[in-house]
Amino acid sequence: MNIYVLMKRTFDTEEKITLKGGKINEDGAEFIINPYDEYAIEEAIQVRDANGGEVTVISVGGEESEKQLRTALAMGADKAVLINTEDDVENADQFTTAKILGEFLKDKDADLIIGGNVAIDGGTGQVGPRVAELLNIPYVTTITKLEINGSSATVTRDVEGDSEIIETSLPLLVTAQQGLNEPRYPSLPGIMKAKKKPLDELELDDLDLDEDDVEAKTKTIEIYLPPKKEAGKVLAGDLNDQVKELVQLLHTEAKVI
Repeated sequence: MNIYVLMKRTFDTEEKITLKGGKINEDGAEFIINPYDEYAIEEAIQVRDANGGEVTVISVGGEESEKQLRTALAMGADKAVLINTEDDVENADQFTTAKILGEFLKDKDADLIIGGNVAIDGGTGQVGPRVAELLNIPYVTTITKLEINGSSATVTRDVEGDSEIIETSLPLLVTAQQGLNEPRYPSLPGIMKAKKKPLDELELDDLDLDEDDVEAKTKTIEIYLPPKKEAGKVLAGDLNDQVKELVQLLHTEAKVI
């Protein structure tokens, strides 16, 4: 099987985010593979091991993403591709990323494409479905189980606290939800092997794209941190008095009733 994984470099979930000049301050911040993309990488490796084939991990971004791509190779992926947009794209959004990925994948004869359900930094969940639309292939989001049988697939997806089972055909794009699997840690032998595995770097010119082709369709007006939480109130006295005071506070201060 010809399997591709869409991977994004994101802030470590333990990082304390700060702003500088109206933008997220990346100085000294730790970056990781987007956690949902880790599920995608693990699932791709398991599908390959069960059905044969090859796993290629793709990322769009700057040279810094090479570290995360090497981690994916150490986990067990066969190849990695970095589409370097550092010098070509000043502002990017989900359209930009999907357009670039779609152009790269259009002639790759992919049987299965797996991405994370969302990126933890943006949380839009748009890139996977957009890529599938560009490639004109079926897609299923928020999957928690994937079974491949020849040229068909049975997919279980998470739907508002329940699950839905879908049968579809390959080629197929799916996005991974928490619970799909337990991503492995790179082993020492895996890390050593990753150094010798191919990591190709492309630019927009290699895809016959220019900056106008991938110009963002959205504009970020403002980035701000959520307000600090205020101290809570402890109600005292008789239970009936507490209930009356709570209702009053919800009405006059919280203004939710």
